[in-house]
Amino acid sequence: MEVVTRGERRRIWSEEDKVRIVQEAMVPGAVAADVARRWGVGTGQLYTWRRELLDRTAHAAATAAIPAPSFAQVTLAEPAAAPSSPSLPSRAGLMEIVLPSGAVVRVDAAVDGDALRRVLGALAAR
Repeated sequence: MEVVTRGERRRIWSEEDKVRIVQEAMVPGAVAADVARRWGVGTGQLYTWRRELLDRTAHAAATAAIPAPSFAQVTLAEPAAAPSSPSLPSRAGLMEIVLPSGAVVRVDAAVDGDALRRVLGALAAR
């Protein structure tokens, strides 16, 4: 058992030392408590350094992935003429059937009755 007296000064670890210790603790098969004991630090301190290192690494990676803001070049062109909507030819006997489902069927007088029944039956079954 190691007893630390109050007269001992707190050690200041360099970033390189912290990284080296954390990397040693993260080697597959390494026991964090053994690594901490070997270096004379507490396991809580080791995990704090590990979390700080991972946070810095994640922040650096996220910052590098964000592109710098920039402006897109915009060129104004003459407005295009609005396309005229194609008008349906006016035919005699044109029927429009609106089903409860919202489907709309438009037929003219020349529609085949059996075909219309099949279409309406199929739409009603949906």
